[in-house]
Amino acid sequence: MSAPISHIIFDVDGLLLDTERLYTQITQDIVSKYGKNFTWAIKSRQMGKKETEASKIIIDELELPLTVEEYLALAHKEQEVLFPKVDFMPGAEKLVRHFHKHNIPIAIATGSSQHLMDLKTKNHKDFFSLFLHSVVSTDDPEVKHGKPAPDIFIICAKRFKENPIPEKVLVFEDAPNGVDAAHAAGMRCVWVPHEEQDRNTHKDKCSLVLDSLEHFVPEHFGLPPFDFL
Repeated sequence: MSAPISHIIFDVDGLLLDTERLYTQITQDIVSKYGKNFTWAIKSRQMGKKETEASKIIIDELELPLTVEEYLALAHKEQEVLFPKVDFMPGAEKLVRHFHKHNIPIAIATGSSQHLMDLKTKNHKDFFSLFLHSVVSTDDPEVKHGKPAPDIFIICAKRFKENPIPEKVLVFEDAPNGVDAAHAAGMRCVWVPHEEQDRNTHKDKCSLVLDSLEHFVPEHFGLPPFDFL
């Protein structure tokens, strides 16, 4: 019998915030200048990774005549404009506020940088204040290896004051690399993959696969049910 869930960790991009769509738009804008196309096959490999690692995958796969620093400078220019306008993914706000209301400890684990997190959360500060802490792996010196390595989730769990065992932590992820990382950390995972993603690749590494956070039923994991008034 599985241990009851006591703590929850959320990814951000493409799970809580609709930023993956913007990442795709920005990346395609950059690579199209070199006659290249940013495919789902490439995107699925770099989702969830540290910013520098994700950029290197794009550069190497598409043979772009850019350094990582040059690529990021181009990307950051567009991100500065688009990211502050980003909205929530369906079901994200309701679910997070529900856990907070019921005193379930929640935290963030993202491959983003702190600067990009600040841009994305600029107009959602009240929402993100509900999380006890955030591990932003691009800028966190403790996170030696990005997803799919388990480092980010292990470190995030240790920063809860209760330091829960992995079996009591539930991870919400949208990226295959994130599912791999949660599985490697010994944690249960709810996977909310993108439409283009082949679900057969990681269904055996997660506890549940959903089309949307709107479909999550808390009591299936021993968590308080939604209040229907």
